[in-house]
Amino acid sequence: MDTSLPSTTLADLLGVEQVMDLGVRALWGPVALTGPAYTVQCPPGDNLMLHAAIYRAAPGSVIVAESGDTTYALAGGNVCAVAQRNGVAGLVLDGVIRDIGEVRDATFPVFARGVVPIPGTKKQVGALQVPVRCGGVLVNPGDLVVADEDGVVVVPADRREQVLADARAKLAKEAAQSLDEWEADHRSRIGRALRDQGFSEA
Repeated sequence: MDTSLPSTTLADLLGVEQVMDLGVRALWGPVALTGPAYTVQCPPGDNLMLHAAIYRAAPGSVIVAESGDTTYALAGGNVCAVAQRNGVAGLVLDGVIRDIGEVRDATFPVFARGVVPIPGTKKQVGALQVPVRCGGVLVNPGDLVVADEDGVVVVPADRREQVLADARAKLAKEAAQSLDEWEADHRSRIGRALRDQGFSEA
């Protein structure tokens, strides 16, 4: 799995529809996470399905959960430790966790809305490996999740190869350009944009 592609480059190519909102952030860091989505749908306040997912997700998967709740924790230190031991690459949650000190000490990547001490219940069945909405983005099983300190981007599975190829080409082009060259090109583009809008410095 290519872990060298930054979320910013992918966001440039995919646009806002594939970028999770800024509330879903790394809970410790800097940290980066890349892998195919294993999706989980949790009823608000209940974490049963997320806890089930840590035993079912294939190694290298990113567990992506929809919950719509920030009052009750979806996971804690032991759940994250077991997920890590079972090869799960990390968690991306539209919800919250607890035991952040343990998670940070284990260097287990978690992107979520925050931390609370209250655990969720385990009484309601949701769904595994179905389309979910996380951070405002529709995530399907197998979509590529790329998360780092700038945010979380979801690459649709059916566009993955082309998007990754385009991202690598974009990075290579940027790496070959000096800052002086970038500034000259940038200055020209900004001046042209201003003129196109009728802006005059005079």
